Amino acid sequence: MSNILFIGLGTMGYPMAGHLAKAGHNVAVYNRTQSVAEKWIQEYSGSIVSDLTALPDHIQYVMLCVGRDDDVRNILTGEHPLLDQLDQGTVVIDHTTTSALLSEEINDACSRRGQLFSDAPVSGGQQGAINGQLSLMTGADSNTLFDDVKAITAPYTKAIQHMGPAGAGQKTKMVNQICIGGLIQALSEGLYFAENAGLDLKQVISAISQGAAGSWQMDNRHQTMIDGDYNHGFAVNWMHKDLQICLQEAANMGISLPVTHQVDEYYTQLQAMGAGDFDTSALYYRLQQEGKKR
Repeated sequence: MSNILFIGLGTMGYPMAGHLAKAGHNVAVYNRTQSVAEKWIQEYSGSIVSDLTALPDHIQYVMLCVGRDDDVRNILTGEHPLLDQLDQGTVVIDHTTTSALLSEEINDACSRRGQLFSDAPVSGGQQGAINGQLSLMTGADSNTLFDDVKAITAPYTKAIQHMGPAGAGQKTKMVNQICIGGLIQALSEGLYFAENAGLDLKQVISAISQGAAGSWQMDNRHQTMIDGDYNHGFAVNWMHKDLQICLQEAANMGISLPVTHQVDEYYTQLQAMGAGDFDTSALYYRLQQEGKKR
């Protein structure tokens, strides 16, 4: 079994670290809010790291599932750089959704220290993390490193792909978020049209969900959208952050993503409405609120 330092016990990281512990690994956890780490340690076997300048000995893997580029950079190469405390050969796996440029930057920093880095953002949401059914899009500079990442993340993974060198995983996650944003907006508009047409929404979904219009979003979110229940799932605030990364990457490539840009504007409007913590399917809620103004 391996010695793992898991950093970030949010809605995704908390169960992911738990799966590693249940698989028999020696897991030390760090979370900015220590009370969350204390709760985790009551539920799973492992230890708490209270200060990232005082690490357990012989760490073989560092896994991060935090918030933003700056969070990853501050932890790994910031004022008290974690990388400087790690042995050569340590594998750093970043599950955070970040820019590809950050992944390339951290990969270079690891290489200079004789360490290995993989960007491995995840898809599958909170329920996927709880059930150990996440999909990983992986950037790794070698097949050997990818095989290592695949093996160590197996307790919470149902599918994993090697997308190319460092940064390729993050670019693939951007594709994922671009597709999801468009799908949710289309589903929201479809439901809103049906609502205003006087149709039975459940019957509409039953009629179209098994055809070409069907999707994961339709299967898993239509009922909560109809019920006006948005206190679950992936938050608007985080989706806005992710789409900003997508749009910046597109700008770097000199290409336009008009639908993604529009959907991101809608998420910005939801934030202004105080719905930043709502699930991303709240695009339907936005349409309903806009309709009430007419």
